[in-house]
Amino acid sequence: MGFFLLLMFLFAIFVLVLAVQGVKIVKQAEVMIIERLGKFHKVLESGIHFIVPILDKPRAIHWRYLREDYDGSYYITELRNRIDLRETVYDFPRQNVITKDNVNIEINALLYFQITDPKKSVYEIYNLPDAIEKLTQTTLRNVIGELELDECLSSRDRINAKLQDILDEATDKWGVKVNRVELQDINPPHDVRDAMEKQMRAERDRRAKILEAEGEKKSAILKAEGQREAAIAKAEGEKQSRILEAQGLAESIQILADSEAAALRKISEAMGQNGDPASYLVALKYVETLKTLGTGDNNKMVFMPYEATGIMGALGSMKEMLNLKS
Repeated sequence: MGFFLLLMFLFAIFVLVLAVQGVKIVKQAEVMIIERLGKFHKVLESGIHFIVPILDKPRAIHWRYLREDYDGSYYITELRNRIDLRETVYDFPRQNVITKDNVNIEINALLYFQITDPKKSVYEIYNLPDAIEKLTQTTLRNVIGELELDECLSSRDRINAKLQDILDEATDKWGVKVNRVELQDINPPHDVRDAMEKQMRAERDRRAKILEAEGEKKSAILKAEGQREAAIAKAEGEKQSRILEAQGLAESIQILADSEAAALRKISEAMGQNGDPASYLVALKYVETLKTLGTGDNNKMVFMPYEATGIMGALGSMKEMLNLKS
């Protein structure tokens, strides 16, 4: 009787263990691959599921985790029977890559991918994380090998896009979608960095000299234009001044001529038909000139010119005109 009870107790424990093993709870954003007698049976989505113990068994997949401890962060790969459908990021270690112009550089890349077909990720590739890592490294070497160093440093977006297209196409048969590829660091050798810094300094100095020369050129041009405009304005002013001066002289001469003509008309009217106004005016000018002769600091001999005898007739005419007025 006791042996029978023990047997029943062991059987109950066995049934309980089988029942527990037959219940599978899958978390959100995870799936589980179930094999029956070693052959693919079905994919368990998130929720509670029941499987047949012993006959049904979850298929394990290689997965990579980021672990942190006192030595720092590092990745570990282990087998697990659940597949995470969330986007995963891999930070690949630095690797040496040779550019088209034979420069050995170090590149560190980030890869963002997501499993879209769990069945393919299990049965189409043995170790998915290692396969993605090796594929990324070889593709990166091929892409960088087609570019020169300057293109690698200035065309990161183009390199990222090209890597994403190649990796996405290659990993499609593994049920993986590559969303983004990012190049974190591109480190040339020290001697190349020193040469690049010298080149950058020389380029900055060249640009500074060019800007300084352009500034001096513009300054000289503006100065020359200012001098030209000042000379033009000065010449224009002198021209206007001379024109006004000539106009004033012409007007004064015209006024003087008009006054002399009026005087001649008055004299002619006063002398009548027998008088000569011109002789009168000449005699008047002559008398005014005689007043200035002999004046001065030094004693001088004054001689009457020979032509002065002709002036006496003009003086007689003046006398006759004065007699007529009286």
